[in-house]
Amino acid sequence: MTRLDTDDAVATETASECDGPRALLLEAREVPLGGVRAMSVRRALPQRDLPLVGAWCFLDRFGPQVTRMRVEPHPHIGLQTVTWPFVGDVRHRDSVGSDVLVRRGALNLMTSGAGITHSEYSLGEEATPLDALQLWVALPESRRHGAPAFEQHSDLPELALEAAAGEPGAATVVLGTLGGVSSPATTYTPIVGAEIAVPPASRVRVPLDPAWEHALMGVEGDLRVATHVEGADDPVDLDGEHLLYLGLTRDHIEIESTDGARVFLLGGEPFEDDIVMWWNFVGRSHDEIVAAREAWEAGADRFGAVVDHGDERIPAPPMPAVRLTRRKRRV
Repeated sequence: MTRLDTDDAVATETASECDGPRALLLEAREVPLGGVRAMSVRRALPQRDLPLVGAWCFLDRFGPQVTRMRVEPHPHIGLQTVTWPFVGDVRHRDSVGSDVLVRRGALNLMTSGAGITHSEYSLGEEATPLDALQLWVALPESRRHGAPAFEQHSDLPELALEAAAGEPGAATVVLGTLGGVSSPATTYTPIVGAEIAVPPASRVRVPLDPAWEHALMGVEGDLRVATHVEGADDPVDLDGEHLLYLGLTRDHIEIESTDGARVFLLGGEPFEDDIVMWWNFVGRSHDEIVAAREAWEAGADRFGAVVDHGDERIPAPPMPAVRLTRRKRRV
């Protein structure tokens, strides 16, 4: 197993020589959410050397923490926002007219297309327990210039997981397809996002598509993952501070826990293109990002207005002094 911290260039160069199944432990980093929102998150994607896993290009965990969330209207282009809550209720409002509560057990999927605006507020005026994953899916060329949309799904399918030892597990298929079971949510690339529950004193077998790349993020509990990579430290202990990148060509993975655990699986077909990602925008060029920023700052119709909001909004940060370039995979 190769452990890749954010600035671990030497380990990255060694790992990049392998094209088969991987066992790369990537450290998540703590970042302020938007710099002005009084919340901290752990960010597992993007990594400097791994910008995408399939079409997944962003993975934040905000929590567990007690906080008052006030994320004012802000824009997105070129992506789908996937919100998967663990604890707490959040009010989501957007420029296509949605006004919904984000709650445990429900997938909230916002497709930006060419442009959308949304806000996120915790309920009430006092700090409250919150914990959730928020992920982005890069939209392919065929969809990224289209109309915005929002959907919420509270009836998600489960896949029973074979027990290699102990009791069988279960996977809630949040997005895409796992083991022939598909989420009802709209997708535009071959993809999977699933929450996996491992019972106490058990080891479960998770089927994977060998043509896809995959990664795992610990949610709670003690987790060990059998990687079956020659020369690796096996099994790999996994926690909520790290993303375990598994690469391509696997047809399954085995996950075990002593006291019971949950883990989030993400994966998909390698994405069709390299992306440019800056602030809340996913594009293909520096000029495209600049145009989106200018449209947001000018209050252009492209992004619309969030229901029941006034003039409050998050301003775009200044563009960097250098031209943005496409993010290249180096592992």
